[in-house]
Amino acid sequence: MTPQPNPEAGAAVKAADRDHVFHSWSAQDLIDPLAVAGAEGAYFWDYDGRRYLDFSSGLVYTNVGYQHPKVVAAIQEQAARMTTFAPAFAIEARSEAARLIAERTPGDLDKIFFTNGGADAVEHAIRMARLHTGRPKVLSAYRSYHGGTQQAVNITGDPRRWASDSGTAGVVHFWAPYLYRSRFYAETEEQECARALEHLETTIAFEGPSTIAAIILETIPGTAGIMVPPPGYLAGVRELCDKYGIVFVLDEVMAGFGRTGEWFAADLFDVTPDLLTFAKGVNSGYVPLGGVAISGAIAETFGKRPYPGGLTYSGHPLACAAAVATIDVMAEEGVVENAARLGASVVGPELRELAARHPSVGEVRGVGMFWALELVRNRQTREPLVPYNAAGEANAPMAAFAAAAKGSGLWPFVNMNRTHVVPPCTITEAELKEGLAALDAALSVADEYTE
Repeated sequence: MTPQPNPEAGAAVKAADRDHVFHSWSAQDLIDPLAVAGAEGAYFWDYDGRRYLDFSSGLVYTNVGYQHPKVVAAIQEQAARMTTFAPAFAIEARSEAARLIAERTPGDLDKIFFTNGGADAVEHAIRMARLHTGRPKVLSAYRSYHGGTQQAVNITGDPRRWASDSGTAGVVHFWAPYLYRSRFYAETEEQECARALEHLETTIAFEGPSTIAAIILETIPGTAGIMVPPPGYLAGVRELCDKYGIVFVLDEVMAGFGRTGEWFAADLFDVTPDLLTFAKGVNSGYVPLGGVAISGAIAETFGKRPYPGGLTYSGHPLACAAAVATIDVMAEEGVVENAARLGASVVGPELRELAARHPSVGEVRGVGMFWALELVRNRQTREPLVPYNAAGEANAPMAAFAAAAKGSGLWPFVNMNRTHVVPPCTITEAELKEGLAALDAALSVADEYTE
């Protein structure tokens, strides 16, 4: 679709937004939201006719791109047949979505509890784990994000937790592996893995194994930096959970449904958790949907005992119809395979070439359509380009980088001192190369801040 400029309409949209919309994670008087007129595939555009290649996939959820015609048609058809129905009933779209998801989850995660998004999926996974074990505590990693609701944000390990941290949520944080900035003085992946597992087991021992209901990890941390865990780490966590009777929860809200070049990132590591949370890519965010995939043992806990939780819109027919269509599209069009192939043959190699040319790039890491560039002031010291949780003037280098990317028609995903390359999994090689060329130009701006 060719964008048609209509600045008057854009001004009206912006004015109404500024008058009435309260935006998340923002100081309301300091933001200037872009008024978006439309989107298709890997692109969106504003009311002035400027088009952007979206290297953020919205918030890393448009895995089949914007406005995929088959998913749009499925929503329209479901709306004509049955727009909504209460969750206590068996509905075709809900049943089929659950079946298709269960077919793709690892191991025996064959029961699906639907939620409205990722945060409430995490909330319910933790509730299930606590009820299943009769224990109160949850262990989660620093450098993690699990959602914005009260329990989920307390489980989160990044600064978004701080303002809401009650200190009474029964959450204990630990260090997960991250070799580039190792907390364990490791020099190899093998050392990082072994020392991270030793640290985790020590944490379990000092917290008291009989008090711990669950360990929750993002299979590959997303917003926190796309740190792919070293070989053996997730398997080691699985062993620790089995050893101490702890429920193992994998958060695949961002990493699931093709993002890593597999249906679920757990498949990369041949690990099956007891509970798996999902959202985002399950239907590319077309209608809000999330859920928890539940193992047989935990499902059995609630066979004769009611599960004390639910949502009015659990398994909403429109959302489930979108999920069915999205999963069908991904299977029919080889979307998962496309993410794996282009990640290995285009994104990875070209990002490493960018790193060789730009002194601001400290590390490249990722898989599939899930990559991060860590930007630094000095490659030798690994000093981040901006301080941890920087804001205002302290964040000026990253703001300048982001502005340069947008000026080149690329919409980046920027967090702290990183830019993530997370385009739709349907992106073409030509589109990727267009975006990577714009990224190359923007990194020259970041280079100006290096030592």
